[in-house]
Amino acid sequence: MSTQIVIAADRSPLTASIPILTSTVPSQYVHRAAIAEVLLTSWRAEAPETFSVTAQWPRCHSFYTPIAGHRCQDPMLGAETVRQAGLLLAHAEFGVPLGHQFLVSELSFETTPEALRVSSTPTDLDLQVTCHDIVRRGNRLSGMRYEVSFFRDGVLAGSGQAKYTCTSPSVYRRLRVDRELGPLPELTPECPVAVGRTDVRDVVLTPFDGGARLLRVDLSHPALFDHPLDHVPGMLLLEAARQAALAASFPESVLPVALDIKFLRYAELDQPCVITTARGQTGSDGRTPVTVTATQEGEAVFTSSVTVEPVR
Repeated sequence: MSTQIVIAADRSPLTASIPILTSTVPSQYVHRAAIAEVLLTSWRAEAPETFSVTAQWPRCHSFYTPIAGHRCQDPMLGAETVRQAGLLLAHAEFGVPLGHQFLVSELSFETTPEALRVSSTPTDLDLQVTCHDIVRRGNRLSGMRYEVSFFRDGVLAGSGQAKYTCTSPSVYRRLRVDRELGPLPELTPECPVAVGRTDVRDVVLTPFDGGARLLRVDLSHPALFDHPLDHVPGMLLLEAARQAALAASFPESVLPVALDIKFLRYAELDQPCVITTARGQTGSDGRTPVTVTATQEGEAVFTSSVTVEPVR
């Protein structure tokens, strides 16, 4: 005679023992094609113009790799997080349709390296976002300024702010009419070590006349050109400012801890863009401001200040 053994089914929810399920926000909300490039994981409205957003930085991003001997997260992840937060809220909370274009006029961030040490798990962040100077046309957002504070385990790890306007595809086409992309020059990259890089493919500068440098554009770069664009993306210009500041400090090993940039016009992909630097006086805190500017066809593209401190 056989014995039948019956195991009762466990009808408890599958996620009962899992306190948090993490996923990214829709990639379209932050204007990224690759899900791997999405840093934000959730958002919630706290008040009409105040929001809680969560983010996760990977232990080793494909482009924004850990720095300072792989001990610290790349502070440029802070800039990308600020950028993504503004786009997310525009689409998800303020009703800007997908496909609209965003014209960022200024962006800044500052990070605390000690609070962004690489650990055995990804870096989870809580963001507090406050929106200001909101401009609407009818019932649709047309521009705003916003401030972001980053918290890691309850400790302030950085802050940033940005300002942008947004426009419809038809208006954007009128702004960019008659722009046909010409051939891109092949430029010899700057020495990777001098600009804080290990892979020559990630170098965005090339030596030029009298200590100046030229912007190096690689349309095949998977992070900087995550999707096709008809102009140089803002994050590439930010990276150019960072690399120029590091080059101005070389051979001293420094860490960029703050960056403030104002975008003055579109940077065209196929025109020479000259990057110049001016290193300021080191303060009593050991930090040094480096002014970085870019010009194209005789007109200023951006002005910026990058603050660096010695790697400790």
